[in-house]
Amino acid sequence: MCSWNTGCWSNTGEHNLVYCNVGSCVQRNVLGCKKFAGLLATSDMETDSSLLVSEMDQLKQEELYQQLLMQTIGGMQAPNPDSRVIRPEPGMCVKTVSLHEKQKVFVNICQSPAVPPPPHISNEELLELLQSDDPTAYRVPMSLGEPHTELDNNSQGCIAYDVVINNEFFQKCQKDPLFLQFVIAVSFEGLENKYTLELSREWKVLKNRKFLGSISEQNIRTKSKPAIQEISKQDTQAALAQAKRPEFCLLVEPPVGDPQYLIAEIQLPGVPSSRSLILDLGEDRLVLNARPSLFYLDCYFPFNIDPETSVAQYNTKTQILTVTMTVVPS
Repeated sequence: MCSWNTGCWSNTGEHNLVYCNVGSCVQRNVLGCKKFAGLLATSDMETDSSLLVSEMDQLKQEELYQQLLMQTIGGMQAPNPDSRVIRPEPGMCVKTVSLHEKQKVFVNICQSPAVPPPPHISNEELLELLQSDDPTAYRVPMSLGEPHTELDNNSQGCIAYDVVINNEFFQKCQKDPLFLQFVIAVSFEGLENKYTLELSREWKVLKNRKFLGSISEQNIRTKSKPAIQEISKQDTQAALAQAKRPEFCLLVEPPVGDPQYLIAEIQLPGVPSSRSLILDLGEDRLVLNARPSLFYLDCYFPFNIDPETSVAQYNTKTQILTVTMTVVPS
């Protein structure tokens, strides 16, 4: 089957845990408990001087409590052996806009030796790969940070994202314009897939600024998942069960006489970009998957088609996918 897939791979990292102190809200909830109030009432009724502890005993109990508290917090904050916290170095700042919100977006492409480098590839091999049928075979490890609001030079609000790649690979991109355009395109696509947004491809690398905002730490995985994972039949069926069957119609051109083209118009409300779509065409079959588990369509045609000469176009305004397929003469 002929397949279109514009997805890219990225190591999105992990979310940091937030630890909260026992504050007044928790204290009020405990003191407001009826069982606790009953215990207080009982202790008031049975007060005896022999039960009162001395000031020295109170200090010992306080020290013991602090030791137990520190042990508990230390256990909660034990580092994950499969992850580590890094502070990336600034690299370059890329300016663009979000197509739907028409808002300025800055992508901080940072560098760190903690992120593994991608496989070595030459300039010629990269060109050949980009022109091949499956450009997604080359993967660039990267960590995609959470969005944060900043102010631009005009004190206007904007959104910034931090992308971390290997430092040696970053230096290679700085020296080669082809790799520079490639890593920016991969970063944009990774952010689009993770945060369901659409960025303009008219971007600009800022000359006098390597980073917008302040550099924050990122928690990245050091133990990668296996490249090949066995997906159970139950997991596949569960994912397909969550996806909806989209509304669609099939048109034959010309409507009278021998058909030359078969046109499928598929309605995909909620899909922001064609980058979320995986379309497969066979001799008499169309399979469409809208990630993540939004829509799934598998239909057969009354005619044989030529997948190699078929074209697909997605309208982001109407959110309709139009697939024009050439009918093979019978």
